[in-house]
Order: sequence, then C-alpha cells, then structure tokens
Amino acid sequence: MAKAAEAFGEFAGFIPGGLCFNAFVPSENTEQRKLAAIMFTDMVGYSALAQRDDRLALELLEEHRRLLREIFPRFNGTEIKTIGDAFLVEFGSALEAAQCAIEIQRTLAKRNHDVTSDRRIELKIGIHIGDVIHREGDVYGDGVNIASRIEQLARAGGICVSMDVERQIRNALEARFEKFGSAELKNIKLPMELFRIVLPWEPGA
Repeated sequence: MAKAAEAFGEFAGFIPGGLCFNAFVPSENTEQRKLAAIMFTDMVGYSALAQRDDRLALELLEEHRRLLREIFPRFNGTEIKTIGDAFLVEFGSALEAAQCAIEIQRTLAKRNHDVTSDRRIELKIGIHIGDVIHREGDVYGDGVNIASRIEQLARAGGICVSMDVERQIRNALEARFEKFGSAELKNIKLPMELFRIVLPWEPGA
C-alpha cells in the first residue's frame, strides 16, 4: 500500500487540483479523525501559461510556492501537499485560515502591481471547515472534497468560503462577507450556501 500511495503521489502532480483526493482511502485501523479548516489554493491560468512558455510558468510556480510557504506558518497553517500548482493546507481554526488567505491575496496584489500582465500570479482560494481523516501525512474526507469544490468557484484573486466558515468568523474577521449564493458541488449531496470575502483593498470594501 505504501508503494502504491507513493506512486500515486508522483502521478497526482499531473492532475488538476481537487480531482483525485479520494483515490486512496485510509484503512480504518490507522485513520485519525478530526475537525479542521481546510484551504485550497490554485494558480489561475497556469496550465495555459505552461503550454505557451514552460520556463516562465515554472519560474512563477516556484515564486508562488516560496511566497505562500512564508505565509502559512504565520497563521499556524500546515502544508499537507502540493498538487501541480495547487496547495492543500490545514488550519486549527477557520479564523486563522481566513486570515492567512487574506494575507496571501494581499501579498500577491502588491506583487502584481509592479509587474507586466504575463508575469502576474493570481490565485483562487477556497476554505471549508469539516471532518477530515488523517493518514500518513495526508488528509481525506468530505471536509477536503468540499474545500476543493469551493476553491473552483472563487474568482481570480478572490476567496470563497462555506457557510460553516462564515458563521464561525463573521464577527471576528476584519473583513465583510458577501453572499455568493447556493451552489451544487460535485459529489456533494446537498447544495451549499457559499460566501466570498470582500477584501479590504477592493472598491467598496
């Protein structure tokens, strides 16, 4: 099983974020369940850029990883893994996850202000808090799947969160929320109410 998981990890780097997290399901006798805030990030337009200019794409990918890895620990975020141009990060609280996401977008907005359009780094970020299963340094479960689906609905440079996250931090976060609406997420039984975080530097914030 360990060799199979290792082989899968190598293969997963070629698969878009959020598509393959359930391929290996942890066995019951080794799993650890917990409630956690899960954050997914994904670079916008990376695949298209890689086809046009693979050297530039790799340069921006490495810069993006360096910048984010400097930010995660400041908010007690634990990097679980990268999948291509995506990050999967776990936090002990929804508030820390949201604060981290805002700082990421703030850092990238400042960086992008002084570069040409082809060198911009833009991310979509999704956050959900829910039940996850830990096994051998990886995480699985609906909490992970939902966060992945939510990230796909965020806009470039934006942050999308579940209603569970919004309820927990609406009075603690120094930013306001805007209702995104009800969305049907792939492989999730019931529609979910989603919100976007209105970033402090956005017009009208």
